Amino acid sequence: MAEGGPRIVRRTFGSGEAQVRLPSRSSSPARELLKRFLLAVGLLLVLTLIVYLDRDAYADHAAGDGVSFIDALYYATVTMTTTGYGDITPVLPHARLINVFLVTPIRIAFLVLLVGTTVEVLASQGRQALRDSRWRKKMRNHTVVIGYGTTGQSATATLLRGETPTDRIVVIDTDSLAVAAANRHGLAAFEGDATSRELLHRAELPKAREVIITVGRDDTAILATLTVRQLNRGAHVVVAVRDSLNVPLIRQSGADAVVTSSDAVGRLMGLSSISPQLGEVIEDLLAAGEGLEVTQRLVRPEEEGRRPDDLEGEKVVAIVRNRTLRRYYELGEDTLRTGDELVVIRKATGARVTRVE
Repeated sequence: MAEGGPRIVRRTFGSGEAQVRLPSRSSSPARELLKRFLLAVGLLLVLTLIVYLDRDAYADHAAGDGVSFIDALYYATVTMTTTGYGDITPVLPHARLINVFLVTPIRIAFLVLLVGTTVEVLASQGRQALRDSRWRKKMRNHTVVIGYGTTGQSATATLLRGETPTDRIVVIDTDSLAVAAANRHGLAAFEGDATSRELLHRAELPKAREVIITVGRDDTAILATLTVRQLNRGAHVVVAVRDSLNVPLIRQSGADAVVTSSDAVGRLMGLSSISPQLGEVIEDLLAAGEGLEVTQRLVRPEEEGRRPDDLEGEKVVAIVRNRTLRRYYELGEDTLRTGDELVVIRKATGARVTRVE
């Protein structure tokens, strides 16, 4: 479902349910198993060489023709696995001492490695299941981003710049590369179809505060919006569409806000062509970290009773009161109240002020 591109790589456990993939720096299970396999093979080869180089101290009671390299490998194998058929045995005293002080520790090390690997695999699955359970229990009022392509990544970056913690954002995408990218960015993620009710339940979507849908197809966006709205009627749902003709369908499906990506880009390009300065200002407002920025915040206690025009360092363009948006030209002589939310334009955090002399 990635829009143009970008591990929870889907993991299936005994229950058949995909578990959340949380960011991690640990090595992969496959790499750990490969390392242990190579170590076991190394122990086997060491034991084989010990027997073969001292082959005159061993007797083959079955064939009676001496100990070849194959015989040494065979002896090492049955010895390390504690099978011990007894057809090849050390007959000289020094060979028996080597078996006591060298071969036996190698055999024990192999058994510890074998048992340890088995326990580690079981324990790893248990830890993952426990981690998955703990993650779900604490997931409340979070943001679910469906589709982690270019648009989804940009929306998520904006949330993070707005001080939304990384552990309050969950990504869902059908592309494993997108899921891997989300993990690299410190986000929990799922790989799968976002129109699947089961997957959305696994992402704790019914408890989410906000859902951002940025999939690559409008029909998929409509179906995802319908499914999301069925599971969570109170969440704020923002959907990106490509064709403006589909905006009414998206709104009827339950979206609270719809952004037409192609129209927005086209309008910005047109404004930049007609009036380069106007296009530059709009692009400045959309870009974060420099110049101007648009943000929404609650009224501070010391601002209660003041008029919007009296605020310093910010320009109030709208007020959200009782969930109703009132633009600056609709405010009249209103004063700010506790609980109001202000939509303001201000200097971006960290931006430099250039003075014209």
